[in-house]
Amino acid sequence: MATTTDNICPMHDKKRPEPGQMFTSATHDDEEIAGEISEWEKKKTIAGNAKFHRLGWKRLTIILIVEAVALGALSLPACFATLGMVAGTICCVFFGLVAIFAGHNVGALKVKYPEVQNYADAGRLMFGRVGYEFVGGIFLLELIFVSGSHCLTGTIAFQDLTNNGACSLVFGVVSAIILFGVSVPPSFTEMAILGYIDFASILIAIGVTIIATGVQASESAGGFSAVDWSAWPKDGVTAHEVFVAVVNIILAYTFTLCQFSFMDEMHTPMQYPKAVWATGIVEIFIYTLTGALVYAFVGVDVKSPALLSGGPTISKIAFGLALPVIFISGAVITQCAARLVHGRIYGNRVERYVNTTKGWITWLATVLAIVIIGWVIAEAIPFFSNLVALISSLFNSGFALYLPALMWFVLLREGPWTTRENLVKGAINGFMLIAGLVVLVGGTWASVKSIVDDYKTGNVGSSFSCS
Repeated sequence: MATTTDNICPMHDKKRPEPGQMFTSATHDDEEIAGEISEWEKKKTIAGNAKFHRLGWKRLTIILIVEAVALGALSLPACFATLGMVAGTICCVFFGLVAIFAGHNVGALKVKYPEVQNYADAGRLMFGRVGYEFVGGIFLLELIFVSGSHCLTGTIAFQDLTNNGACSLVFGVVSAIILFGVSVPPSFTEMAILGYIDFASILIAIGVTIIATGVQASESAGGFSAVDWSAWPKDGVTAHEVFVAVVNIILAYTFTLCQFSFMDEMHTPMQYPKAVWATGIVEIFIYTLTGALVYAFVGVDVKSPALLSGGPTISKIAFGLALPVIFISGAVITQCAARLVHGRIYGNRVERYVNTTKGWITWLATVLAIVIIGWVIAEAIPFFSNLVALISSLFNSGFALYLPALMWFVLLREGPWTTRENLVKGAINGFMLIAGLVVLVGGTWASVKSIVDDYKTGNVGSSFSCS
């Protein structure tokens, strides 16, 4: 990724970048830099570029896994309970392969257009300024809601660990403070180091849940043969339940959400296919194994998240082990949102590198604002969990499926349609486009129905309550 020195300092408007361009690669023409900016700015720019281009494909893999694989993985056994073992396994493997294909589209676009740093920039390339503002807006909204959901998950975890030892608002504030502290590092390379802890944490939490439910099944009357699981969908399953289960599986694979932002820190972006394949295979393995084994050990009554099926003691152990996942995965999302906002504030100025006093002050303020907004939304809306599902159906359907497909149709396809490669890729991307639109419409309908049903049954609490 090479740029000209004309793009280093906006005070000399020879070639101003398009909106959203941030952390562009450093030039090695020191003499021209010196002529454009001060010696101090020159050193900060070179140091900043070096700091924000340290990510290799292995750390990219870790950060992608951290973004995608969190406690949501433990909701998959409930999806298997709805779909049955056969359909659940097929969906996990199939949509994992679709996610890998989507990741390839995102990676190819980043390599072809190095100035793209997030989905907002991709929207600008496809649809102009309107696309930039609209896609950037829903991208930021999605990130803020996910950040808020991690605050809420932390609250639930602390309540479970302490047997509701304090008002949930207290635990919510504690969760927000921890999330802010973990989100402070401005570089994804630094977050990737924490990612190893996150990855180990979720694997151990899942492992404890699988082992515990397996032991309980073996010690129950009748042993494993008495567990009520089936290869086929459960009796009396409704279209609404099937659709929700499939959508949950699809959205669990949305590792493309922050892929542009992560790849912008790579020192060798062309190596992205290794990370995409590694991430996809790891996700397929974790999701399929978790969904199938826990469902086989617990049966149709499996809870979501599945760690609750192990009983009070096991859920406490699993929640305790999963605390790093809650906050590190949430921090990656929060950091991604902060990078988007911080980039809009400073554009192409040296403060964007967060290595000056002013840059650090605004970076910390931006991260704090995002955490507070997410926490307030999570506490203020009594049906926040269902609202997150609604937002995910509205927006993640695009980030995971139809936007990567549109990238290929609009920007990546080369040569005539009649070539074998274009026919195959066209068919796959066409499926992704249709599937994304189905999730958009159907997922939105299912989420709205869940909200309405919760109100009818009185399962909706109140805002800023201790419950």
